[in-house]
Amino acid sequence: MGWKYLILVISLFLLVSCAQQEHIVEQAAPNQIKNVDVLKNSDTSGITTEDAGYFGNSKGFLAKPKKEGIYPAVVMIHEWWGLNDNIKEMARSLAAEGYVVLAVDLFGKVAKTPDEARQLTSAIRSNNTGAIQNMKAAVEYLKKQSNVDDNKIASMGWCFGGQMSLQLSLNELLAATVIYYGNLEADPAKLSAIKWPVLGIFGEKDTSIPVESVKKFEAALKQLGIENEIHIYPNVGHAFANPSGANYAPNETMDAWKKTIGFLDRNLKFFRPIPDEWKACSIDSDCVETSGGPCTCANEGVQDAINKKYLDEWQSNLEKIWPKV
Repeated sequence: MGWKYLILVISLFLLVSCAQQEHIVEQAAPNQIKNVDVLKNSDTSGITTEDAGYFGNSKGFLAKPKKEGIYPAVVMIHEWWGLNDNIKEMARSLAAEGYVVLAVDLFGKVAKTPDEARQLTSAIRSNNTGAIQNMKAAVEYLKKQSNVDDNKIASMGWCFGGQMSLQLSLNELLAATVIYYGNLEADPAKLSAIKWPVLGIFGEKDTSIPVESVKKFEAALKQLGIENEIHIYPNVGHAFANPSGANYAPNETMDAWKKTIGFLDRNLKFFRPIPDEWKACSIDSDCVETSGGPCTCANEGVQDAINKKYLDEWQSNLEKIWPKV
């Protein structure tokens, strides 16, 4: 009986240690730094925000550019604390990059203690049907917005929200998926539902989402031919992009955010066809070759081109995605 008792004690110790680690990582600090201050994101004066009733009594946080236009959109999913000010700041920052962002609320409240947060997330993890319905409703809400390109909607989330971002992707047609250190799925049969690019951000020292599970996830994506970008940051742990956590790593957070914006821009913005008005020209000499499609007046229609007067704007878009080294 002695060895069985020893195994039980060791198992309980590991379980408690993992739970304590999760609590320490997610514990809010009294005078916490804000990601928006560290990231130095785009000026948010050009956006507008409002509460959005998108699913029953659930109210999300909608952030969008003030300037008229058609924009790609993102369903943003909170960590285990719920839809708090940090997530709203990130929604504002992403909207300032030219996105319509709906930060969903899967709890209906913001958790005040780690124990409350754990209870809320555990309930959803044990039965995520309601959460998936909630997130799918968010996608439909965005599709109905007059300023949203309904073919360019992505999901993204951190920690618990990263797991939910993947779960939404397994149950909804999207254009891109972003996962920050969320629980993963490595079953190719399930992942085969994804037909679009995936970005994964992880920490090498994360004991909640170990590197081995990340590698299995990446291998399954590659096996299925799903385009993916998986980044494992060395010497950082779980929730390293959470400014309220003990594992917060500002430099890695800035780099991950840069990679996130680039990934979303590449897949939701600049691979779209050049607008017809950018192609219009009077003579062939007005055209400059690009990869977006021929000008309407191009000889034999064989050159990929754009009107010269829009070239600077096109170049600035490309330089934003692929800056010169």
